[in-house]
Amino acid sequence: MYTCGRDVKRFLRFWLEFYAATGYHVSMTMQTRSQHVTETLRDWILTGTVSAGERLEEIPLAERLGVSRTPVRAALTALEKEGLVDYQPKRGYVVRLFGADEVFAAYEVRATIEGLACRLAAANGVPPEIEAKLSACLHEGDRILAQGQLAVNDFAPYQLMNVTFHDTIISLSGNPWVHRLVAQTHAIPFVSDRIILWHDYAVILRSHNDHHRITDALVAGQSARAEDLMREHVYFAGLFLKQNFHRIAGNPRWAA
Repeated sequence: MYTCGRDVKRFLRFWLEFYAATGYHVSMTMQTRSQHVTETLRDWILTGTVSAGERLEEIPLAERLGVSRTPVRAALTALEKEGLVDYQPKRGYVVRLFGADEVFAAYEVRATIEGLACRLAAANGVPPEIEAKLSACLHEGDRILAQGQLAVNDFAPYQLMNVTFHDTIISLSGNPWVHRLVAQTHAIPFVSDRIILWHDYAVILRSHNDHHRITDALVAGQSARAEDLMREHVYFAGLFLKQNFHRIAGNPRWAA
């Protein structure tokens, strides 16, 4: 009887551990899938792949993404909490419409926070490896703009350079709240540093010249000047977008 009881305990322990492990795996897989769907839908909204006012239905989205309805439902709930979609009775989830003033207001906040990031980064000092990284961004932008015109194929590398430049400074600030708050402003359509109005060479050239001036101020340890330059840099980008918002509203992909 003792041996039998011990065997039963082993048997029960085996299956309890198996179900626990399997359940955990399923839970983690579902969580990962939900996160992936959320990130995909968020990206579609922020880049204009799905337009403001467009309905987001579970079944078509699940088929398009190759997943079940469960992660899609979880993603839509999460995006509603973020303010990117609205739930309307009898219509379901609809992509929220952001007006020009609301988007520009987010740019004003982003300008202030990234200006703070610059001031902190300059005060902390720029290590040689970070200076080299910023210089690489400047050289890449110079190379692209040396043609004197904006080529369609150059948009992606310029966008990557721009994101790298801003993210590097934010990281150098050493303040985790700066990164978190800037990320929140990026969660509003057309406010992210990944969105660039790629049609006016003079404006892009001015923006990249700002990158040069900001880098010079950072390396020189000029905290106040670095902050002012970055605030104006981001503020001007928001102002330019606001002035051209009617074009984006008609064609969200115009920005790219």
